[in-house]
Amino acid sequence: MSDTPIANVDEQTVVFGGTTYRIQALGDDSFTVLVEGVPVGRILYSFGAAQGVPEPDSKVSEDTLYAIGEAWFAATA
Repeated sequence: MSDTPIANVDEQTVVFGGTTYRIQALGDDSFTVLVEGVPVGRILYSFGAAQGVPEPDSKVSEDTLYAIGEAWFAATA
């Protein structure tokens, strides 16, 4: 299990904490984050920083989504 999120742009995934999160584009700086096809939140790039917004019923925290967003946006920069 990794404490550091690892982004794979070719596969459109971020692996973090033993879970693979699939990243699906919504727009230029907005992405849905899915686990096994189920949306768990969104990551946004706004004002030079990643933002994480969990789905209301998601067990994925805002901090986890922030870490995923930071890794994703760094890998795609």
